[in-house]
Formats: sequence, structure tokens, C-alpha cells
Amino acid sequence: MIEVEVHEQLRAFLRSQGEPYWPHHLTMARLVARALRLGRSSLIQTGIPTVGSYGRHRLSYLTPVLIWPGPAIVVAPVAVQQRLLLVEIPQLQQWIQNHKAIRTGDRWPGEDFDGVLIVSPQTWLDNALAGYPRIPKGIPTIIDGADDLERWARDYLRVSLNAEDWHQLMLARPDRAAAIRDARVRMTRAIFQHPPNPYQCCLLEGEERHLLEHLYTILGKSGATREAIASPRHRRSDPLPNGTEIAGGNDSLPHSWERFWQELNREDRLLWASVDREAGQFQLECTPIELGSLLGPLWSQQPLVLVGGALDLDREATVYREQLGLGDMTCVKFSRDRHTDSIRLYLPEGLPMPNTPEYQAAAIAEIRTILCVSAAGAGFTAILVEDIPFKSKLGSILAAEFGSRVQVEKIPSEPHGILVTGWEFWLEHQGRLPPPMLLAIATLPLPSLENPRVAGRVAYYKSRRLDWFRQYLLPSALNTLQRAIAPVRECQGVVALLDSRTLHRTYGRQVLATLGPLARIDYLDATWFNSERSIL
Repeated sequence: MIEVEVHEQLRAFLRSQGEPYWPHHLTMARLVARALRLGRSSLIQTGIPTVGSYGRHRLSYLTPVLIWPGPAIVVAPVAVQQRLLLVEIPQLQQWIQNHKAIRTGDRWPGEDFDGVLIVSPQTWLDNALAGYPRIPKGIPTIIDGADDLERWARDYLRVSLNAEDWHQLMLARPDRAAAIRDARVRMTRAIFQHPPNPYQCCLLEGEERHLLEHLYTILGKSGATREAIASPRHRRSDPLPNGTEIAGGNDSLPHSWERFWQELNREDRLLWASVDREAGQFQLECTPIELGSLLGPLWSQQPLVLVGGALDLDREATVYREQLGLGDMTCVKFSRDRHTDSIRLYLPEGLPMPNTPEYQAAAIAEIRTILCVSAAGAGFTAILVEDIPFKSKLGSILAAEFGSRVQVEKIPSEPHGILVTGWEFWLEHQGRLPPPMLLAIATLPLPSLENPRVAGRVAYYKSRRLDWFRQYLLPSALNTLQRAIAPVRECQGVVALLDSRTLHRTYGRQVLATLGPLARIDYLDATWFNSERSIL
């Protein structure tokens, strides 16, 4: 069987490298080989890998894919594709003496192609959801980076209207230019009446929806595009040079407006505006709230192997599969190595709750103390603060004491730098930074209900009597937390968690399970920050 050959080939290759390797390589390789042979979908949680060795699991799925006699598809971001094409695949092909064809692109190379096609998530989703697929069904598919699958799908399914789209609409319908201009003025006034918030967006409900519906009525599109379709990209037409499109009739609209109207008239859609108050501009956004029903039909079209770091605390990934509409599949979750992936967790007691007026002062004092204790150690420090006013305040206070070492959401130029940042910036740039000796976390990354988009999703869950905290907020926070601390595991550094909810809320046990393996400490010791120390 292919499992035996894969096991023997990969084991021999790993031994030839003469370096320590991920202990679950052979098990995962056999699981992927079995999935290819039986055509049964699988979901594999590898455990969050360290940044320096990120992708150490990839040999485990590449080996069976290269030995497998039939065609296969690998879905991976562009940065991962480059690593596959330049490093892992050439190494394995040379060892296995395999000459299987490897291609990249946005379509299937040909009917007789039995090699490996590597595509981006955008390309794969476009093919799966479009009305004219360019990749045949039934081909075994590996999705590397399944942690981001929900975000990829939401980004793909989101439709937007910006200032250029309003201009194109007036070009397409010059007979209604005055009405379009008036609707845009009214929409601008209604949107800018919403109070400002740090997230630079606002939900659009009664008045704004009425303005859009009235505009479409004026354009002669009332009810013309309300029929249900398979996807927002199901119907396409050839664009004209000026960006308008011909769909038939005198009331045809640019494709962006047709798509937006189609999405707006579906159930369970979230409508909001991204606002640039300085420029006086806004962008309308519409996206599905619930993805399971939309994506569910896609998964049965081919055998799948979804590979992620930490998709769910549960081995069966129940919440993750429900969110994406994944059905029955083989689920495996590998444990982290307590000797190489462990961290020290500093979890002080006595701090005020984050929602109290006393919290910020106490957190600033605690962070200053930690930085002073760790000053003798060598290494880079990151401080995660999501609250925007608090982040700016903390950055100013620390810069006054520690000088140019402190940067606020800007990559430090010196090795002993102190980065004060939000979660999004940290997750995006952590691969370009050295592993932090100290990662201080002000509050858990629970999505804020002050964010209109979060509030809109929570309202959807509440309207259906669903547990919005444990089905949305908590899983999102745990996923973000696991990814954020991944670099600390590389140097077995210190994570300082200054959110006392971890100690006093029932979900604190899940937070600690997410952070494990760990050695919990509640006092400070300068020796912890020695770059040459090791965890016992």
C-alpha cells in the first residue's frame, strides 16, 4: 500500500538529513497517504509550529502527494508556494527519484495531467464558487493553512462599492445621473451621522438600506436581481473598456452593482460602511454572516485534507467544522512537545478586571516592572495592546522611559527593541521579527462588541438563540492567541498575560489549555530572560 512506501521513503529521507525533526512526520504522512488511497477527507491539527521552523509539517503531506500515482492539488498562499517550489519539493523529488510534474496557475493543465497543481486560496475559491470552473472536480486536494480558511472565504465573498463604483454607475446610467448623485449625498450624510469609533466603520441598517433600495428602484432594478443564485460570482459578463458591462436591456448596471444588489437581497448578510472621515469618503461592504450553508456543498466535490496549526481545542474540531459546513471526516490533533514547545507563563494575581477604570494604570505599572526586571536579558520584547487609545498612551509612557527602543506598530531596528502593537499588526509581521524573549499581553483577544462588525455577527447569533460567546468570540480569541504566541515557543520565552479573567472566568481553563505546554509562574525572576536559559 502507498502508506508503507510513504513511511519508508520519508523515514529514510529524514534520517539522511541528520537533524532533529518533527516527531509526528511519519504518522501524518501515513494519514495523508490513507486519505489519498481511500478518497476520505481528513482534518489534521499539527499544533502551532514555531515561526523559525514554520512549515516543518509540509514534508508529511508532500511525500504522499509526490508518490501518489494520480493527480493532486495543493492550496497554499503565495509565500508558502515559493517555499514549496524552491526548497521542499526539489529536495524530496531528488531523494525519491520522482519526476512528477509540478505546475502553478489558475486552471487545470490538461485532461491527461497527472501531476500536482499548486494554486492560491483565491484561485481555488474562485474556481469552486464560480459558474465556469477551470479545475475539474474529484481531484484530491490538500489545503495548507486551514487556520485562515474562514478569513479567505469571507474576503472572497465580500462585495464592496467605493467612490469609483459610484462614478461608473453614473457613466452606465447617464439618464439617472442626478438621482444617483442625490442618493450618494444622502448616503454620505447618513453614514457620517454615525458616531466615530476606533474601527472606522459603522453598521448600515434601516435608513441606509432604504436609500439603497430606493436607488435601485429608480434605476429600474427593483426585483430584477432578487432570485437566488449559486454564488455571488455565478453570472458574469464581459466588461467594457470603461468598466461598465452589458447584461441586456437599457437598465443594465455595472457588474459590481449587480453583485452588490444580489448579495444585499440575500438573507443573513452583514452590511456596513468603512469610513475615512478625513477624506470624507466611505466604502460599502456586504458579506455573509454564516458560511456553513454556503461552503458546505463544496467539500463533497473532492477528497480533502485540511492541514492547520490549531483549528479547535477539540480533537474533532466541532466548532471549526460547523462554522465552515464541513461534514464527517477523519480528525487528528497532534500534541505539542513539552520539551521543545513549552513556555513560561507569568500570570499575576490581583490585577483589576480589564473593564474597570483601575485596569490601565495597574497594567502600565505591571508592564514597566516586567521591562525593568528583564532589562538585563538579551532579546526582543513585544507588548500586545488592542485598545487603540491605551496603545498610544502606553507607547508614549514607555518611550519616555526607554527611549527609541520603543516603537508603536513599527518594526524596531535594534535587537533589544520594544514593540507596542495590536494583534493584527503582530500576526502580520511576526515572521519578519526575531522570536521575542518576552511577549506581554494586556487583554485576551476577544473580539470587541464595540466593533460594529462584531456586534452585527453577535446580533445574528442572538436572533437565533445561539451561544454567541462560545461559538464565535471565544473560538476566535483562542485561535488568535495560539498564533500570536507561536514565536515565543521557538526560544521558550516568557508570556506575561495581564488579563485576570483567565483566573476568574470559567473559560480561563480553556485559555490555559490553549497556551500549553507551559510552566506557570506568578513572580518575576531576571534569570528567566537570559537567552541561554532552558525550561526544566
